[in-house]
Amino acid sequence: MLGYKNVERVKPSGLELVDKLVGVQRVTKVTKGGRAFGFSAIVVVGDGNGVVGHGLGKSKDVSSAIAKAVEDAKKNLVRIPILDGTLPHEQKGKFGGAKVFIKPASHGTGVIAGGAVRLVLEAVGIKDVLSKSQGSSNPHNVVKATFDALLQLRSAATIAKQRGISLEKVFNG
Repeated sequence: MLGYKNVERVKPSGLELVDKLVGVQRVTKVTKGGRAFGFSAIVVVGDGNGVVGHGLGKSKDVSSAIAKAVEDAKKNLVRIPILDGTLPHEQKGKFGGAKVFIKPASHGTGVIAGGAVRLVLEAVGIKDVLSKSQGSSNPHNVVKATFDALLQLRSAATIAKQRGISLEKVFNG
């Protein structure tokens, strides 16, 4: 979460967090005694009200990998600005080979997103949004690209404060 301005970190205590499993991968390490199987899980947690985090867990069995991922996700919680159930403005995010474009939508549109992007946006609590995922479909990179886009979002109040002008002047020039 480095390199982003005005990112508000959140403590997990007192929040009703819901975890969503994005994906589980079976990884194999070949040793002289044969193959050693392990699992890595990527999880997104959110309170459905602007707080979200993602985490990665690795273990020899699936359930403990998921538990580790949830613990990791709770350490990386951030607050995302939401405006009437949608985004304040459109934004592009990129991580590795994955590119994500998210755009605010009118009330009643729903979450138009696929795979990992949908899970992240639902965990944040965004109800109406349009999105397009381009490039890599690797869930790890898509989740991080979605976070890149979400962390760049700024509310009108934040912009007014940063520029030192009134909220009306942000909209009316």
